[in-house]
Amino acid sequence: MKVMALFGSARIEGNTEQLADIALRGINHRRIHLLKCGFDPIIDERHAPNGFTAVNDGYKEVLDDFLNQDIVLFVTPLYWFGMSGQMKGFFDRWSQYMQDQRLGFHERIRGKKAYVIVVGENPHPRIAALPLIQQFHAIFEYTGMEFSDYIIGKGNRPGTIKQDQLALEKADFWNKTFHQNFVQ
Repeated sequence: MKVMALFGSARIEGNTEQLADIALRGINHRRIHLLKCGFDPIIDERHAPNGFTAVNDGYKEVLDDFLNQDIVLFVTPLYWFGMSGQMKGFFDRWSQYMQDQRLGFHERIRGKKAYVIVVGENPHPRIAALPLIQQFHAIFEYTGMEFSDYIIGKGNRPGTIKQDQLALEKADFWNKTFHQNFVQ
């Protein structure tokens, strides 16, 4: 099984990444920090006579890598009750490539297992992040991905996720499950 962690945080090695590291401990996986990618925002040309204008910013290479995975962890902090701008921009650009029949986007994305890790500071992040979890669910349902599970943790300052025993235990559970089901 090919596994990818797609990090949407504006902070490298932040709380969301720390949870993902626990979940993926000992698992061979690909890591993409969207912050480092510097993708351009989408210009909606779905209805333009010639379709989307080509954008040469490296997005297509990351998308191809993503589409070659079997399992993807979408890892984002809770920013203003939603996903990070980097993560949202990654999804927004799908519109461009869903139109390109040569890429086979729909066939290649269907059936991928999706996991989500969200960390927020709100006094009740497990409630405040639920609309974001619903947004991920809608994205996965629309594209035919399998929404396997999610973790919502509580933290803000670097390292404070280590105080959220529930999130740590669930990340450790994922790790054991991945080893049992996907590592040979």
